[in-house]
Amino acid sequence: MAGLNGDPFLGIDDNIEKLQYNYNSKEATDKEGLVVGIGEDSSNNKNNNQGGEKDMAGSSIHRSGSRPQLDLSKAEIQGNSEERDPTILLPNQTDDISHLALDIGGSLIKLVYFSRHEDQSVDDKRKKTVKERLGISNGNRRNFPILGGRLHFVKFETSKLNECLDFISSKQLHRGGIDSHHWNSEAPANENAVIKATGGGAYKFADLFKERLGVSIDKEDEMDCLVAGANFLLKAIRHEAFTHMEGHKEFVQIDHNDLFPYLLVNIGSGVSIIKVDGDGKFQRVSGTNVGGGTYWGLGRPYSLVTPLFSFDELLELSQRGDNRTIDMLVGDIYGGMDYSKIGLSASTIASSFGKAISDKKELQDYRPEDISLSLLRMISYNIGQISYLNALRFGLKRIFFGGFFIRGHAYTMDTISFAVHFWSKGEAQAMFLRHEGFLGAVGAFMSYQKHGLDDLMVHHLVERFPMGAPYTGGKIHGPPLGDLNEKISWMEKFVLKGTEITAPVPMAPPGTTGLGGFEVPSSRGATLRSDASALNVGVLHLVPTLEVFPLLANPKMYEPNTIDLSDHKELEYWFTVLSEHLPDLVDKAVASEGGTDDAKRRGDAFARAFSAHLARLMEEPAAYGKLGLANLLELREECLREFQFHDAYRSIKQRENEASLAVLPDLLLELDHMDEETRLLTLIEGVLAANIFDWGSRACVDLYHKGTIIEIYRMSRNKMQRPWRVDDFDLFKERMLGSEGKKPRPHKRALLFVDNSGADIVLGMLPLARELLRRGTEVVLVANSLPALNDVTAMELPDIVAEAAKHCDILRRAAEAGGLLVDAMNNNTLDGSRGNSSSVPLMVVENGCGSPCIDLRQVSSELAAAAKHADLVILEGMGRALHTNFNARFKCEALKLAMVKNQRLAEKLIKGKIYDCVCRYEPAT
Repeated sequence: MAGLNGDPFLGIDDNIEKLQYNYNSKEATDKEGLVVGIGEDSSNNKNNNQGGEKDMAGSSIHRSGSRPQLDLSKAEIQGNSEERDPTILLPNQTDDISHLALDIGGSLIKLVYFSRHEDQSVDDKRKKTVKERLGISNGNRRNFPILGGRLHFVKFETSKLNECLDFISSKQLHRGGIDSHHWNSEAPANENAVIKATGGGAYKFADLFKERLGVSIDKEDEMDCLVAGANFLLKAIRHEAFTHMEGHKEFVQIDHNDLFPYLLVNIGSGVSIIKVDGDGKFQRVSGTNVGGGTYWGLGRPYSLVTPLFSFDELLELSQRGDNRTIDMLVGDIYGGMDYSKIGLSASTIASSFGKAISDKKELQDYRPEDISLSLLRMISYNIGQISYLNALRFGLKRIFFGGFFIRGHAYTMDTISFAVHFWSKGEAQAMFLRHEGFLGAVGAFMSYQKHGLDDLMVHHLVERFPMGAPYTGGKIHGPPLGDLNEKISWMEKFVLKGTEITAPVPMAPPGTTGLGGFEVPSSRGATLRSDASALNVGVLHLVPTLEVFPLLANPKMYEPNTIDLSDHKELEYWFTVLSEHLPDLVDKAVASEGGTDDAKRRGDAFARAFSAHLARLMEEPAAYGKLGLANLLELREECLREFQFHDAYRSIKQRENEASLAVLPDLLLELDHMDEETRLLTLIEGVLAANIFDWGSRACVDLYHKGTIIEIYRMSRNKMQRPWRVDDFDLFKERMLGSEGKKPRPHKRALLFVDNSGADIVLGMLPLARELLRRGTEVVLVANSLPALNDVTAMELPDIVAEAAKHCDILRRAAEAGGLLVDAMNNNTLDGSRGNSSSVPLMVVENGCGSPCIDLRQVSSELAAAAKHADLVILEGMGRALHTNFNARFKCEALKLAMVKNQRLAEKLIKGKIYDCVCRYEPAT
């Protein structure tokens, strides 16, 4: 029988790892659909009804806590056995289904599910050689493999439980996420399949899950899950917690070593107040029966004109309310005066609904909007006050709020925050969680021991914000997405209006008016969308091979972004730049796919999706977490990939590489005839001149129409005149060449973070790398893992080096020593000799990202390993050396090289102008 990737089965034991990976890597059909959910508080008892497992002979075995158990009995190829990656059917697989967990509340079902990344591993001899040189081996990994994947978050109304069951069935989540198109529907059902769930519905609907899906519910204690979910999210997601005061949202970075103790206030139908002292260490210290259920229950009968059927509709009413018509204020009692003696302003609420006592009005005389707002403030203020009193009781300064009641509603968060701030006199702080509604579901998901997610840290998770219709249906969201074509159709139908995927316009920051909180909210938007926070939570991409760059001087203080987009004018400027560049980018993307009608349709959908993201962020810059320019650029690349434009500049890069490689021999010959000092200056000038080629810059795109790539490069190099705007060349020269006749010690290993294809890498960075190699320094070229604009990738670099090495003995020997020429060179070496083991190596590693910028808190394990013995870092290009990392400090020496190709950036960062040059050298700290 044919095995995976066409290999024959050598036996079950030899292929279990491979088969395990294939089994778990089949992604759900809709990889990125999501809707934000909201938590709910209830109580239940823990029931450890664990599902049993069978070994290959069918006998019962003890459940493994470290890895899934596979039952390969009766395994067979499904479909054509000659396919490269044929689907393998495992009809008797009975392991607990570890890809799905639910929190089934009285109002909402919150679902968290995991999908594997497709297997993209390549049997690359060059990569293997580099890994061996860097001391990387699979033995350094965990006891069991945690494979990359995605963690999705979806919600359903509990009243529409059948939609949730249909969703699970359509993605085959109850069968481990096997692609429904390849699943053999005639295969026997798995009678022992178990999924984790918490909440009251885990008991109430257990029989329905068994009847509809054939799975058993393994019930987890709700409070355990709530705390476990909160702890995991606070540790694993960088921008999980935030404050919200007077319309201003500010993210808080939590020190993992200082997380405990804290107060967790879960506001569902009722309120639970939990003191959390550590992982698995907590106690419910208080609560109140006045919560979200109170607001919804009291508010619905007073909707009067239009009966309300949802919590969100009631919140929408409050947006237009004026509570002063119902609430009795201090000023109403004291004739419009403050009660200054005890510090109460005239606008302070003295009694919620107090005016309803004395007013001679019928119920119909009160506006539903005013009733809704008065209810909202009454409940929010009281929850805030009770929470603070409990924090005071235990000496806690930090209070996290989450649950069904909040759901990202700005006014609710402002009211709670004001109450905590008022009663604590500013000493305590209310904080909110972006995944507020998914705490219980995440905790239930974490209860699968075999996931091994408990020790994942913030650098292992990357949050993405895809554009796609959620499953819930309806006139706004559209149908569930099954494939790319449906996603494009949704973009065409629903984004045309421009309103369905943008958040409600935030209220203008109101003035505080004592305990009463705020004046009547003013809003440019008339309504609160029912999915107000639907884009506040993205898909969490799990990349266990990402690590913190070990050469950062202070990782905790490191901030990659140099442009502060909290300034609205700054944000507007960069949005305009990205919008103006969009048509050209779409043209390149469509051309890269042959200009077909399908490519044009996808290109149009991409433009709509990215424009919609920009519109959303213009209205609420903090919607996706803390926003920096690097995040915007990465978002653009993610949107391109989402519509299957994996390398929009592929043909352009190939053309420019060929043109640059053709003139490289002449450049190297020219360099070799120079003395050391002249050559070093010329090399740095060459890097700066070659960095002008950047398809991400509008100014540089215009240059392409004025000459060939070589003409522009020579023109740029000839105009290099010192001093540059930032000019530390003399310091770098002294370090490289020494002074007063003293020769310095050469660097042991240099990491060169390269930028663009074409002249940038071939005529700029490769000659500089060659000079370092000539001096006995190991060189590691660090390039993107995925394409971004015209940036060179780690997959492309070995072939470029191989072509360059045909004309240079130094590059050839170093490339052979570094394993780059294992299968890229044939017999095209200069002298016919093979590798020289005594030569210092030239290696290539991927950086772990697919953006023009780089966040050094999340780099590949290969790069982290290469950095351990490096004593020089060279960051080249605007994205890596200016947009990000201009202010970064390293334990080793650093050289930052870039030509500034944006006037705004030049003014903000270096107080210069466009085409100014940066050569910034920093000794080790």
